[in-house]
Amino acid sequence: MSVRRVALLTAGGFAPCLSAAVGDLIERYTEVAPEVEIIAYQYGYHGLLTGNYIVIDEEARKNAGILRDFGGSPIGNSRVKLTNAKNLVERGLVEEGVDPLQFAAEQLRKDGVDVLHTIGGDDTNTTAADLAAYLKENDYDLTVVGLPKTIDNDVVPIRQSLGAWTAAEEGAGFAFNVIGEHRSNPRMLIVHECMGRNCGYLTAATALKYREILDTKTFAPSLGLTKERWDVHGVFLPEMKLDLAAEAKRLKAVMDEQGNVNIFLSEGAGVPEIIAEMEAAGQEVQRDPFGHVKLDTINPGQWFAKQFAELVGAEKVMVQKSGYYSRAAHANQEDLDLIKEMCDMAVDCALRGEAGVIGQDEENGDKLTAIPFPRIAGGKPFDISQKWFTDMMAEIGQEVVAAEVSAEH
Repeated sequence: MSVRRVALLTAGGFAPCLSAAVGDLIERYTEVAPEVEIIAYQYGYHGLLTGNYIVIDEEARKNAGILRDFGGSPIGNSRVKLTNAKNLVERGLVEEGVDPLQFAAEQLRKDGVDVLHTIGGDDTNTTAADLAAYLKENDYDLTVVGLPKTIDNDVVPIRQSLGAWTAAEEGAGFAFNVIGEHRSNPRMLIVHECMGRNCGYLTAATALKYREILDTKTFAPSLGLTKERWDVHGVFLPEMKLDLAAEAKRLKAVMDEQGNVNIFLSEGAGVPEIIAEMEAAGQEVQRDPFGHVKLDTINPGQWFAKQFAELVGAEKVMVQKSGYYSRAAHANQEDLDLIKEMCDMAVDCALRGEAGVIGQDEENGDKLTAIPFPRIAGGKPFDISQKWFTDMMAEIGQEVVAAEVSAEH
């Protein structure tokens, strides 16, 4: 296969890997195949549908390494689902009666793209695979090579998604300042809400990183500075069964002894209970183009704070969200190393016409490889039986019971 033009596309929510991945892909092509033209669609599939792209010129190639120092995405993201024609018509991206998938595929053909690099989650990458399948059926070869981006680390069967390590580290630093407020009032309840609609990985990993920060500090109990007051007292994840009464009793004892309670909460925890409460009250539950509940409209952090505040006897409550702070950070060194390794392989696969999503295959000894698209799926739950997690929860004194498997909310 002769590769003349490749396109880059980032989509979905931000993660601390997008800028670095764009930069690494550009540098790798410049190193091994400088004759290949590179374009970048602006704002993900939104730019593909509108034909909006930029050409990566010589100056951009020269400065690509700068992108590692920045978060966000230099080429822009959007939440566009190509199979939701009604939403795309309403947004003016396609006309009534047009098949968006076919329209996007034809745009790739029109733009002369031989390789499409998608940096996103399961929706982003499997949609790209659908585009390639359509083009192949119509005698046009397009190789799609994806990179797994999500701070939730929930792509099947990939062990570690790009950006998740950094997001946990950034969230831990955020929490350290927030929990510094615990003596701003007697009987203080602090809820640190992390992103994680269906997967508790980020919340669990953030709590672990936060406690590692505490391990580096020297405390002075005689000055009122105690590790116990700064510690994590509760972790709530979608994968865990919520026993509100039992947890309230346990946390009230912490409040009575320490004078404050610090909770790390995944935004997806307790959502079925919140939805049931809203619908019982006749309230509408808003959803996005993908059918996901708009979590900002139901505000899980406030709901948890309200439930626990009275039960533990809190005098003051603070709810803080680290999601946007964490996801827009630039990648840390651990992620940069993985990004470089994955991007090098992505370019090598693209040049030899091998499609798939680059990742450490959990079903193949964690081998880094191009995983075929039919094996890619979202919604991988966090494994709450992992030793590092059970050890942490035992130290906190919180019982871990798996939640019953339910439909995606």
